[in-house]
Amino acid sequence: MLSPLAKAAAVITASLSLLTSVHAASTCNGSPDLCSRSFGNVTFVGSHDSYAIGLNNLATNQDQNITTQLDNGIRMLQIQTHNQSGTIQLCHTSCGLYNGGTLQTYLTTVKSWLDANPNDVLSLLIVNNDNFLPPAYDSVFKAVGLDSMAYAPSSASLTTDKWPTLGTLIDSSKRLLTFMDYNADFTSVPYIIDEFSNIWETAYDVTTSFDCAVNRSKGDTSTSMYLINHFLDTVLLGSPVPDPGDADKTNAVSGTNSLGAQVQLCASQYSRNPNFMLVDFYEYGGGSVFQVAATANGVQYNPSTPIASPSSTSSSSSSGSGSGSSNGAGKLQWSTGLVIISSVFLGALSVF
Repeated sequence: MLSPLAKAAAVITASLSLLTSVHAASTCNGSPDLCSRSFGNVTFVGSHDSYAIGLNNLATNQDQNITTQLDNGIRMLQIQTHNQSGTIQLCHTSCGLYNGGTLQTYLTTVKSWLDANPNDVLSLLIVNNDNFLPPAYDSVFKAVGLDSMAYAPSSASLTTDKWPTLGTLIDSSKRLLTFMDYNADFTSVPYIIDEFSNIWETAYDVTTSFDCAVNRSKGDTSTSMYLINHFLDTVLLGSPVPDPGDADKTNAVSGTNSLGAQVQLCASQYSRNPNFMLVDFYEYGGGSVFQVAATANGVQYNPSTPIASPSSTSSSSSSGSGSGSSNGAGKLQWSTGLVIISSVFLGALSVF
């Protein structure tokens, strides 16, 4: 028979065991309801060509800096890499068209944000244009200290239900998930995850209307995550270019060609929501893209800080979720950019 002291010790041990089985993180990506949710069962808003930032340039897809994008709620950053004299550079189609700086500088900003936001999980999607091998990326990740924060899966591909929960990722301090479209190699750098073995995508460079057909994949689309490319382009002399003039409608909760409408369409076809939604000029719509994600995730959208206003306006930040209220600023930006650079860059222009 146990003594009272032994009984007390047994109770304490059992209590500690119970506590350690519960996630330490109480809020994950802004909601306590997401901590127990598998990464493969959450919808994230992504920033298409996140590094291509600026005004009056047809090669830019965003007008807020990386820190602001993340502060506002972007949880996937897509980048496009190019080889500039052996350095991994972030350029749009070519470094002569748009040069967004080095990968190392970019990732230093990402690392600083992750350090300041320990309860958030972030994805990085690398478009490996010049076919760098994974060790080249590994060197940069190590230089900025992101290798230790990067999640390495147990195998090269996982089904949607095999990904860890957000709480597990946060508790283990493996809060960065890095996907790469081509040349990923699980055996050499396991935390650089092959995109198309784990994620399929819808079409990009859309200029008419969005659908949910599988455009690119090399895995089982019935069990892998999926990404919708929801950025509407316009055609300029035969080439697709970003169209901020209609971004507030494209990013809206509802309406023709809206983000909300495409999510509903895809969910009805596949009986599950998209995992990632890539958008241009995310802040157009006043936070509507985040409202769509919150609805898909079954959580409340209550931003702690106002969403940034489009940089081409002089007004202060807006906190509304919006469903597509036009301010006309994007049309001015697009028109001005057309006059300034179309004659210089059009021959080489491609948005992806």
